[in-house]
Amino acid sequence: MTEPRIIKIPRSLDDRGNLSFAEPFETIPFQIARIYWIYDVPGGEVRGGHAFRSTEEVIVALSGSFDVVLHDGRDESTYSLNRSYHGLFVPKMMWRMLKNFSTNSLALIFASTAYHESDYIRDFTDFSHQRAVL
Repeated sequence: MTEPRIIKIPRSLDDRGNLSFAEPFETIPFQIARIYWIYDVPGGEVRGGHAFRSTEEVIVALSGSFDVVLHDGRDESTYSLNRSYHGLFVPKMMWRMLKNFSTNSLALIFASTAYHESDYIRDFTDFSHQRAVL
């Protein structure tokens, strides 16, 4: 899978409260190696601003809402996340920014690799050059 797309996360509706779950290779299209979350983002702040050489991710708005802006080196797309049962699959070598966080929003990210600083591309010009040779 090389294109970003919205993934529907299973949910079980119940009068007592709803339940959703994610499983590797079922809901999430890869083996989950890391899970992290972003919260308490001050108004107007932007998170991300990088690409990964080998990491794939699924980003979920567990609470509140935010936008994920993806750039493939040529085109830019914006995905508005505001449902805890929708995740955005982000393939490797895709520049990403998270912005427009609502109050008390919570972003949950499933990642296909453990953290390695060497996997990050933090300069957009470098990213564009590397993406052009793919």
